[in-house]
Amino acid sequence: MLGLDVCEFGGQLLELFWLTLCYRDIMADKEAEKHVAGQAEDDEVDLNYQPPAQKSLQEIQELDKDDESLNKYKQALLGSGPAVSDPGVPNVQVTRLTLMCEEAPGPITMDLTGDLEALKKQNFILKEGVDYRVKIHFKVNRDIVSGMKYVHLMYRKGLRVDKAVYMVGSYGPRAEEHEFMTPVEEAPKGMLVRGSYHIKSFFTDDDKTDHLSWEWNLQIKKDWDSKE
Repeated sequence: MLGLDVCEFGGQLLELFWLTLCYRDIMADKEAEKHVAGQAEDDEVDLNYQPPAQKSLQEIQELDKDDESLNKYKQALLGSGPAVSDPGVPNVQVTRLTLMCEEAPGPITMDLTGDLEALKKQNFILKEGVDYRVKIHFKVNRDIVSGMKYVHLMYRKGLRVDKAVYMVGSYGPRAEEHEFMTPVEEAPKGMLVRGSYHIKSFFTDDDKTDHLSWEWNLQIKKDWDSKE
């Protein structure tokens, strides 16, 4: 369920830069693995490559300090330093998720900075058959985060009916929010698929760090204001 703008391009360049500095090769095959974010969820996605050794932002900035062209490149990608120095603030903060649909009568956005338990009581509506994308806003505050991904599990009547894993990429700290957009997808269509779905979302990375986990509900309807 549930292309290439400047932020995404910069993120891809940053990932290439990160991997080059660490002298590691990426293997492109994807296999199943277990993802743990507070609870075990089976057959998740394995990137099937060994993540590069972790380097802090400061360590990267110290590399080849006398190389002027490389320093300019690092400055463009990494900025001048951490956006937030307070160690009490998480390095990655996921702020909101939006279902982007041109046909929707209004914005379909969930605030992820407030009470996540309240999201379990809300129902977000999507008309059957419409094209939509998922946009996620997040901040990176201190150090580079490698291989972030968004994991999306959908349940109906207690049974898992869909799973999606979206590669978000690697990003460095900056004062502004980053944003990630999934490819265009089509909402399910037909009488059999209309109804309520429970969704578990995870925002994680190569180190399997649980940056944010939350649950929400989605209703697939015949029309935006339909009772069915």
